[in-house]
Amino acid sequence: QVQLVESGGGLVQAGGSLTLSCVASGSIRYIRNMGWYRQAPGKQRELVAIITSSGYANYARSMKDRFTISRDNDKNTLYLQMNSLKPEDTAVYYCNGDVVKMDGSQRGYWGQGTQVTISS
Repeated sequence: QVQLVESGGGLVQAGGSLTLSCVASGSIRYIRNMGWYRQAPGKQRELVAIITSSGYANYARSMKDRFTISRDNDKNTLYLQMNSLKPEDTAVYYCNGDVVKMDGSQRGYWGQGTQVTISS
């Protein structure tokens, strides 16, 4: 079994910062791409940022200058540093990982999400 668990969400004022974490656990050999996605009420889930196992990151255009994705492969942990937060960043943030399991099988896993609310 593999689990991804996000943490770090909360309520902050516009202009503030938050750091999200996502810890993967279970029968993991290694994790390929990892990413953060978000879903606002009434909207489709959208990509925030993704990062390869070697650390190459790619961002959604509207978040590139404010958010930083990083990972610690030894700890199977993914991070998202969010700065200059805006009310429109309010959403549930989800972690995704492309996991190669110890038995050699591979599939994507999602976390349960963490709520981020930005007040104006």
